[in-house]
Amino acid sequence: MKNNIHPTAIVSEKATLVGKNINIGPYVIIGPKVHINSGCIIKSHCVIEGDTFIGKNNHFYPFCVIGMPPQHAKFSGGKSKLILGDNNIIREHVTMHPGTEIGIKETKVGSNGLFMVGSHVAHDCIVGNNVVFVNNAIIGGHVEVGDYSYLGGHSAVHQYCRIGKHAIIGAGTTVDGDVIPYTSVVGSRGKLSGLNLVGLRRRSFKRDEIKILRQVYRLLFGPEGTFNERLNEVKEVYGKHTTVKEILKFLKNNSSRSFVHPKMG
Repeated sequence: MKNNIHPTAIVSEKATLVGKNINIGPYVIIGPKVHINSGCIIKSHCVIEGDTFIGKNNHFYPFCVIGMPPQHAKFSGGKSKLILGDNNIIREHVTMHPGTEIGIKETKVGSNGLFMVGSHVAHDCIVGNNVVFVNNAIIGGHVEVGDYSYLGGHSAVHQYCRIGKHAIIGAGTTVDGDVIPYTSVVGSRGKLSGLNLVGLRRRSFKRDEIKILRQVYRLLFGPEGTFNERLNEVKEVYGKHTTVKEILKFLKNNSSRSFVHPKMG
């Protein structure tokens, strides 16, 4: 099947369309530095601009705006790129911005993600594979979101924070720190509420793996000793387990943000 471009769409002659089965709907605007791979569906009134690379089989719904300049007061039009993987669903009014020279100069979004209505990926972010951003979930600049993470509706992640793999952020939750893998964060000012048990079971984690993660969570955030002392005990007792290694790696590569902890008392 050949590419199908609606006659009302404005596609720059300099844009790169690779492969077949690219469908571009009415009143779409595609800029000159945009690269689109085969199987993509771009429905009406979408705008894709900037130095933007789009992988295969992505589905863009009406009124999403991809690759426009980042919302950064110091951005002056320097080198800036947005990279989007394969098989993503980008629903209505989603916005994704490229990087900045102040950051890593690019924003990277993985594959198989679902970005629901009104969600936002800011500049210099790194978003993993198989993520879900529910309606109006937003992440600030320089945020990292791990694979299989789930951001609830109207949740917000502060700039420079990291969300670990398989974590879930509750609806309406504001996150202002790093969230360790496999956990759940809830509350208007997000606090850990335990493991993301629903997500772990849906992804076929074994009962023994979940049991170990429970023990690690209780030890890390237990009442005795300092956090570093408890962390060292986790390394000694559980450090050989694959899932625990993911947590230890995350904690080792800490950012400028503190870690999100459970609510005290």
